[in-house]
Amino acid sequence: MISKRIIPCLDVRDGRVVKGVRFEGLADVSSPVELAKYYSSAGADELVFYDITASAEGRGIFTEILRETARNVFIPLTVGGGINTLEDFDRVLKCGADKVSVNSGAIRNPGLIGEAAKRYGDQCVVLSVDIRRVGESWHVHAKGGRVDTGLDAIEWIRRGVAAGAGELVINSMDTDGVREGFDLPLLKAVCEVADVPVIASGGAGCMQDFTELFRAVPGVDAGLAASIFHFGEVDIRELKEKLHADGIPVRRR
Repeated sequence: MISKRIIPCLDVRDGRVVKGVRFEGLADVSSPVELAKYYSSAGADELVFYDITASAEGRGIFTEILRETARNVFIPLTVGGGINTLEDFDRVLKCGADKVSVNSGAIRNPGLIGEAAKRYGDQCVVLSVDIRRVGESWHVHAKGGRVDTGLDAIEWIRRGVAAGAGELVINSMDTDGVREGFDLPLLKAVCEVADVPVIASGGAGCMQDFTELFRAVPGVDAGLAASIFHFGEVDIRELKEKLHADGIPVRRR
């Protein structure tokens, strides 16, 4: 059985890691470099680095802080924020990323997914989707969750995977930072249409939330969280021991 992954997320604004609730009220947490060093040695399977205001501000990722972060990470690193062209993919990969996450850039130019997959391989292209429930459906949001595109999230995910996205990060805006558990109905709907690895993001508040995630939605490959790891509320190695005891396969080291 394939091991489930535990992935901390660094939401970076102006060179600092921040965290909010439902994508709002961002508060300063720490240096991305220092957190990256810590997570690289603390049992994390991978690390995600998002420059969360790059798209909204119409700029590229701050490459110097990314290079320094990548130099201190010895686990796979996914990087996103302001990815709009193949040149952006190239620049981020040259800074030390293993995978590139695209969100608003793919909404503006859906062809970017296939172009990047053809040049760099499907395994390098991560489609990150910020999703909020609107009425009876889920809508894709852009520019760090600021803009409702009106796109149906499940159909957009289906299209993205068909175009060549090799992995999905499903960011539930409804559960982000609330700490009441992952958005299980959304994740079940995604797994029904996606045949690539799915990373669940938004809502983790305790260790039991991860157990419930993997039991309720076996198709989910990884759980991503920020606050509970950043503030020391959940230790990753202890989380993995609990998951192992609960019969969920994880990498322990």
